Amino acid sequence: MIRTLYRTQDGQYHTDLTPDHFAGALKDLSGLLWVDFLDTPKDVDAPILLNTFGFHPLAVDDALEETHVPKVDDWYQYLYIVLLAPDFDRKAIDLNLLELDVFLGKNFVVTHHEKPISAVERVWVSCLRSERHLKGGADHLLYALVDELVSQYMPVVDDIDEAIDQLEDRIFGNPEPQTLERIFRLKRVVLDLRRVISPQREVLNRLARDDYAVIDTRDRVYFRDVYDHLVRLNDINESLRDLIGGALDTYLSVINNRMNDVMKTLTAITTLFMPISFLAGFFGMNFFQPTAPLDSWTGLPALIITLLIMIASPLGILWWMRQRKWI
Repeated sequence: MIRTLYRTQDGQYHTDLTPDHFAGALKDLSGLLWVDFLDTPKDVDAPILLNTFGFHPLAVDDALEETHVPKVDDWYQYLYIVLLAPDFDRKAIDLNLLELDVFLGKNFVVTHHEKPISAVERVWVSCLRSERHLKGGADHLLYALVDELVSQYMPVVDDIDEAIDQLEDRIFGNPEPQTLERIFRLKRVVLDLRRVISPQREVLNRLARDDYAVIDTRDRVYFRDVYDHLVRLNDINESLRDLIGGALDTYLSVINNRMNDVMKTLTAITTLFMPISFLAGFFGMNFFQPTAPLDSWTGLPALIITLLIMIASPLGILWWMRQRKWI
């Protein structure tokens, strides 16, 4: 789907432009053209990007291949920018990164993405309702897109933080093998966020500080504001990584403590029954040949004394272990 939003010099809006009208709109240096490519075939996108807009083949090839980290390339008359939007599945603890390719010129913005991105949709609806984004120029429209896209990261960070809190409750309550799996899933999500936020922060740093012909110096302060948000997100992400590392250490400690309790219980049971086994084994031996009458050993008193010894021995060992605070 190719959709367009064109604001003319006199403030008129047009949303029904076809690719045949793009060339005429680009000649209106006081107007602003926004073309959004959403899940369109490459053989449809390439001729428009190459011939109508005159983008470099390398930039077009990068835009049509979604395998890039956030970056900004200066082609003098326009900028090619790659941004990544997060899509977090809280239930499955899975993070999908949606690539947004942006071409920024003096009087046009071209966006290309394979899947719908909520940040782009919000800015599109906002532009239809109000002219403040388009009235500010192409660079201000880029700022609106970047700001909305970066805002998508904060709910993801909040969801991860809440998932860690729930994970800690499960660790202290009833740790299971699935708990360890969730820990490593969260760890992978946080690492993916780190690999995205760091280069994206560098992109905003360059937009805020470098001298680009298509960005007004007065609008750099807006990109600096988004850069500050990414710096804060990076710090929060580092804190989340520390929390997940702590949760993993706590999980291992709880499991080890449980194992120690189990071994302590088994050792106590074995120790308590050891004297009973000894007495039963000793008096059960049948290879002694008596040389004197031993009828008293098979009488009731001997049985009672033996039973008392067998009962008193583990009780005495239990008392001794409690005295030493072993159990």
